[in-house]
Amino acid sequence: MKESTVIIGLSNPKSPENVGAVMRAAGCYQANEVRYTGQRYDRAVKFYTDTKSAADTIPLTAVESFLDDLPADMKIVCVELALGAQPLPHFVHPENAIYIFGPEDGSIAQDVADRADHVVYVPTVGCMNLAASVNVLLYDRLAKAENIELGDDLILSSRDNRNTLRVNKPD
Repeated sequence: MKESTVIIGLSNPKSPENVGAVMRAAGCYQANEVRYTGQRYDRAVKFYTDTKSAADTIPLTAVESFLDDLPADMKIVCVELALGAQPLPHFVHPENAIYIFGPEDGSIAQDVADRADHVVYVPTVGCMNLAASVNVLLYDRLAKAENIELGDDLILSSRDNRNTLRVNKPD
């Protein structure tokens, strides 16, 4: 069975803290790559906060356009509070997708949205920050997947070494 490909696209992110948190989410949810456009992140990268060092295994790449050099089977999914967008709880994730998120203080470019296969939104009251939106989207993709790894082996390999909590079930 062919593995799916998940790319996160960040439109001109301004906050290095958010990019660091996005990288952590990409690692936790096994995204393949994070791409970003614009200049603001490059100027702020010295404040980078990738606390799990996800950038060591997941490429973080500056690009001129998210739409260049995508494989033919890659679906473009914009995640934005856009009029006419589909609510995330009703969305069926494509096998291979680039999820493009708008900047913290603006919107996804109209030409990118016009090329999208899907535009979805998270039905919250008010807008979340960039990293929170990426986490919710990737969790939704995981929750709807059919081949989720479950159980104690995953827990043991994922948790911090100081976490020793065990659920004691009554007899």
